[in-house]
Amino acid sequence: MTTPPRFDGRTAIVTGAASGIGRATALRLAADGAAVGCLDLADAVEQTVDDIRAAGGRASAASVDVRDEDSVAAAVRAVEAELGPTRILANVAGVLRFAHTETLDVAEWDLLIDVNLKGPFLMCRATIPSMLANGGGVITNVASSAGMFGQAFMVHYCAAKGGVVQLTRSLAWEYLKRDIRVNAIAPGGVDTPMTGSVAFPEGIDFELIRKTMAIGNKMLSPTEPAALIAFLSSDEASGINGVIVPIDHAVTA
Repeated sequence: MTTPPRFDGRTAIVTGAASGIGRATALRLAADGAAVGCLDLADAVEQTVDDIRAAGGRASAASVDVRDEDSVAAAVRAVEAELGPTRILANVAGVLRFAHTETLDVAEWDLLIDVNLKGPFLMCRATIPSMLANGGGVITNVASSAGMFGQAFMVHYCAAKGGVVQLTRSLAWEYLKRDIRVNAIAPGGVDTPMTGSVAFPEGIDFELIRKTMAIGNKMLSPTEPAALIAFLSSDEASGINGVIVPIDHAVTA
């Protein structure tokens, strides 16, 4: 007997879909049958859409600044006009920085809070109405192992990702009776262009950041968190709600 694809007939939106975990997630959801709205500021998001279409899937691209509510609203409208109402949301877009707290510029603090925390909030707010009107949905936020414990030289990143953890739990409880599940994943180190290009400030004490590093300096492939997001978004995970799932080679164990 042939079974339909996991997400047959459902529309998913993925932020940060131009590269890294976001791109891998968009490709995985499409491979599992979803029509995927690929959101990013980078032009490379068009390549993600082209790859999905080349594989026989449905996808559209929209430029979005997740910090701006008008940009978010316009991107969601554009995707839903082409692909249908959102049933799955993966908030992947993020920014990673290291800094000495005593010299951290407020603009840098605002950037990480806005992209990493305000962005997921705005995306949730923009897509939840479609989910409520169309039988429910699933949201997966990308937090971080650095949002699960304190980490030196990442006060702004930890604050934002810790906020994502509580955003996730609060939304899960609020929409518990309205058929919307909300979970988060907390990756450790992932081999992406973002992590590969991260800069460390002069004078950083690397002994103080070792607890975020897996034994043997193991790094995840972007396809690993993408597969976890796909599972959490599926009916197979119908009983999983309000959970923060580590995927970090036991860093947070």
